[in-house]
Amino acid sequence: MTCQNLRIKRVYEPPETADGVRVLVDRLWPRGLSRERAKIDLWLKEIAPSDALRRRFHRDPSAWGHFKTAYFDELEQPPAQSALHALLDRLTRGPVTLLFAARDETRNNAVALREWLEGRAETSGGHLDCIGER
Repeated sequence: MTCQNLRIKRVYEPPETADGVRVLVDRLWPRGLSRERAKIDLWLKEIAPSDALRRRFHRDPSAWGHFKTAYFDELEQPPAQSALHALLDRLTRGPVTLLFAARDETRNNAVALREWLEGRAETSGGHLDCIGER
């Protein structure tokens, strides 16, 4: 698997041309943010962690490893798989920015999703050749 560019950004940060396709990967709409200001091109709710998993992680952020393991299992399930296909299709066409609303910029579902995508690429012999840093 290759991509033009995969970035991660907090949805509250201003949109930039370099963002490419802006994909919200949260199940809930970001608090206090209008659709006009968000400039979201695609909202993939199905790729987000389940409500139960999200709530469990919110109660105990130190359980990051457990969260990722459970989230990676959810990403293997049919609802998430169709959303992943849509995301991968966008990645083959140009820059994509995964948007999240969480305050923690290092431990959130967008970071975990990028890690999962990288792991899948490595096991399939492909690579995400130009993942942008925040």
